[in-house]
Formats: sequence, structure tokens, C-alpha cells
Amino acid sequence: MRILASKKAFFITLTFCISYSNASAQEGNISVNQDPKFEQLLQEKRKTNVSNALNDQYKIQIFSGASEKAKNHLYEFKQEFTAIDGTIVFFAPNYKVWVGNFKTRIEAERNLIEIEKRYSPVHLIKPNK
Repeated sequence: MRILASKKAFFITLTFCISYSNASAQEGNISVNQDPKFEQLLQEKRKTNVSNALNDQYKIQIFSGASEKAKNHLYEFKQEFTAIDGTIVFFAPNYKVWVGNFKTRIEAERNLIEIEKRYSPVHLIKPNK
């Protein structure tokens, strides 16, 4: 009985050693060909995620209404105020255009005065998380 068990153990060990010595990981180079627009889309998504993550900051709402009008307002705003970033947020049934990521209320109110000259009505908001 013991001879049979030791032979079985020997063959299992031998098989394992041979299999282990012949086994090797796959090696090689991978090249990915992707559309350049894909990277541009990822950059836009990253910007959106950052602006959504900063909900503890003050923003200024310059428009609330239909989708196309919201896009037009945002486009016009970015043409005039290049230093301030803006985004469109959907709250049923309206699309809202929020601009800025102001850390303090004072900073937001300073910009509100300038933006009020061009857009009406505007609201200072602090989005909830």
C-alpha cells in the first residue's frame, strides 16, 4: 500500500515539475489603434466629472429652459467670458446653464455683478451634493 502511494506521489510530483518548467507566460506587445476623437471625448467627460464633483462651490445660473436655447446661451457665454467655465445641467423639465466654480461667496458675487450686465435673470446658487 505504501509503495503504491509513494509511486503515485512521485508521478504527481514529476508531472507537476515538467508542467511547471514548460509553462511560460505570454509575452508580446499590444498596439491599440483608436480614433483621436475618443481621447477628446474622454477629456470632455473628465471635465464634466470634475465640475460635478465640486458641488461645494458656488455657481451662477444664467439660464433655465429648453435644450437648444441652453446650448446657445452657454456658447455665447463662453465667447464673452473665456476665463469662466460653464456647463449644462438637466433638472426635469428644464436645462440649466451653470457657470463658474467659485470657492467663496464673495468671489461668486463679484462675478455675478459682471454677468448680470449681460444676462438676466441670473441666480447665485450652491448646488447640493
